[in-house]
Amino acid sequence: MSTTRPCSPGDRGPEAGDDGASAVSARSVTPVDGVTPVDDASPAPAPVGRQVRTLNLEGESGVVPLARDFARQALYAWGWLPAASADRRAAAEDVLLVVSELVTNACLHAEGPDELRISCDNKVLRIEVSDRGSGQPAPRTPHRAGRPGGHGMFIVQRLCLDWGVVRTPGVAGKTVWAELGAPA
Repeated sequence: MSTTRPCSPGDRGPEAGDDGASAVSARSVTPVDGVTPVDDASPAPAPVGRQVRTLNLEGESGVVPLARDFARQALYAWGWLPAASADRRAAAEDVLLVVSELVTNACLHAEGPDELRISCDNKVLRIEVSDRGSGQPAPRTPHRAGRPGGHGMFIVQRLCLDWGVVRTPGVAGKTVWAELGAPA
């Protein structure tokens, strides 16, 4: 686990041509990567290169289900859903759980999330949740499974390849990111 490194090993940041203009309003689900959301059960082709989707959550209500629905649509567009096997289904559910945990943490500890960004290539799916909070997320230590609450970052740590926090000097807030392996 890394809580300071802005990118995981081998991640060189945004791909060429990704100018951040991939924003999607919270009420619009128009894809930004040229793939139309799938409404039926037919699988979408696997992503080629890095696919990126961004959802503005600033000022929205019901952000956790909104974020999960947005992530689910991305998973359909990128071919993670519908899942052909139990392993693929588990990988997709892990993504949705991590999205829920990161957005919930921003709601509970950082005055709410500003933005959800999900990117995917053929090996790694990256989830980023930006907020204006000053706190530092960390798994509760020691973790006590029988106690209510405080399990979010422990779950993220257990499910993800890596996770961390990015702060921009002179700018309020942070971005909490997590990466999961793409299903085989």
